[in-house]
Amino acid sequence: MSLKTTTAALLALAVSAAPALAGPAHNQTTYNTVDVDDVSIFYREAGPKDAPTILLLHGFPTSSHMFRDLIPELAEKYHVVAPDYPGFGQSSAPSADEYDYDFATLSKTMNHFVEALDLDEYTLFMQDFGGPVGLRMLDAHPERVEGVIIQNATFHVEGWNPDIVKQFAPFWGDRNSETEAPLRQFLAPQTTEWQYRQGSTLAERLSPDAWTHAQAGLDRPGNTEVQLEYLWNYQDNVANYDAWHAKLAKLQPETLVVWGQNDPFFTLTGVEAIQKLLPEAETHFYDAGHFALETHAQEIAGEILEFMAH
Repeated sequence: MSLKTTTAALLALAVSAAPALAGPAHNQTTYNTVDVDDVSIFYREAGPKDAPTILLLHGFPTSSHMFRDLIPELAEKYHVVAPDYPGFGQSSAPSADEYDYDFATLSKTMNHFVEALDLDEYTLFMQDFGGPVGLRMLDAHPERVEGVIIQNATFHVEGWNPDIVKQFAPFWGDRNSETEAPLRQFLAPQTTEWQYRQGSTLAERLSPDAWTHAQAGLDRPGNTEVQLEYLWNYQDNVANYDAWHAKLAKLQPETLVVWGQNDPFFTLTGVEAIQKLLPEAETHFYDAGHFALETHAQEIAGEILEFMAH
C-alpha cells in the first residue's frame, strides 16, 4: 500500500470515529448556574433532556454533591437535575438581610428554578431538607409531580429521634444565645463528620470528601447565620405536617422509600407512618445511616430505575 493510500485510509478512519469520540455521553454530568429570585442557583444536570426528569433535592448540611455517585447511574435513561439551595454548595449565599432563609421562600425559589429550566413534570427525590422543600413544591404544583422518592426525610412528629428534638425544642420555644448554642454545634466539623459516619456500614465506601465538602460550605463567611435561620424556621415545617398528610392521602402519588435504617435523626417509626399514609409505597431498607447514598448509591439507584420503569 502506498503512503498516499495509507494516509487516506487513516484519515477516513479518523473521520468515521470522530462523532463517537466527540459526542458527550448522556450520563456525563454538566455543571451549570441560573439566576432565580435574585440568587444564583448552581445545579448538576445529566441524561437526555427528552427523557422523564428526576429532580434531586438534597439535605443538610450537604448539597448536590451528595448525588455525585447517583446521577451517572440514573442518567443512562433519565434526565437528572440536582440544584444547590441558596446558602449551600456552589449556589450564592446572600446575607440573611438579603434573602429570607425560610422553607416557604426556599420552596418558591425551587419552583421558580424548575420553571426557569422548563421542567413541567418530574419525579421528586427528597432527602432530609429535601422533604419539606419537595412537599411544599408538591402542595403548590401537584400537577408537576409524577412520583415521589423518599430517602431519610421525615414528615411525621414520631419520625424524629427524641434526643434530637430535645436540642431543637428550646431553640424553637425561645431563641437566645443559650438555646442557640446546641444548634451551633450542628455546624461544627466534628458534628458534620459524625452525621456521615453515624450508622454507616461498608466503611470502605465512605469517602471523607463527603463531610469535608459539606464543611467547606458551612465555613463560608456569614454562613453560620444562614444555617441558623434555616434551622430556626424548620419549626414551620413541623407545623405543616398535618396539611401535608392530608395532601398526600388525597393524591396517593407513586412512592418509593429507600431508607438508611441506622439513621440517628429520623426513626423507623417515621417510615411506618409513611407506609400507613401511603399504603402502596414500595419500601427498601439499607444497613446505612442518614446519608445512605454515601455507601449504597448503586443499590439505591437500582431500586429507583426499577421504580421509574413501572
